[in-house]
Amino acid sequence: MSNIDVDKKLSFHPLTPERWGDLEQLFGTHGAYGGCWCMWWRVKRTEFTKQQGEGNKKTFKALVDAGNGPGIIAYDRSHAVGWCSVAPREQFPVLDRSPVLKRVDNKPVWSIVCFFIKKEYRKQGLCRELIKAAIAHAVSNGASIIEAYPLDKKESKNTAFEGYTGFAGTFKKIGFVEMIRRSPKRPIVRYYVR
Repeated sequence: MSNIDVDKKLSFHPLTPERWGDLEQLFGTHGAYGGCWCMWWRVKRTEFTKQQGEGNKKTFKALVDAGNGPGIIAYDRSHAVGWCSVAPREQFPVLDRSPVLKRVDNKPVWSIVCFFIKKEYRKQGLCRELIKAAIAHAVSNGASIIEAYPLDKKESKNTAFEGYTGFAGTFKKIGFVEMIRRSPKRPIVRYYVR
């Protein structure tokens, strides 16, 4: 497994309306994961299914156009190669409807909920670099706690399908600590800004 030369190749930028075309190119015609368009954690499951595909795309674009800054895009020179969804937890109401991912406490947190990485850039350390960029973005917007909901590889039989939230080991190496585990395969982890 090779590592990306992050100092020479990659840059990271918040998703803004001006960068929408880059995200469209990265996500492709299918909207990343089967028409998700990064709406899985934002809307009720019935609404998600009803608007899957083009409807999710329009809803997500409206969110971006409103200036909500819902995540970070990774670039290799001028080409978008990765995505990390990071925003205040309140932007992801589905988390609170989950018995596994409901709040740990009432502290204000920013949540890292998913990743999408271009196929040829996977397994090279880009997810780790996206997490670091997401932390920097959250901190620059006033966050003191960043939370995530990664998959514990040891406990999952389907990492290809469930790994879109990142892997627990990657978060641990960056300094996230496990807060609670209501499911064997899905801990809630936090990074505390010093």
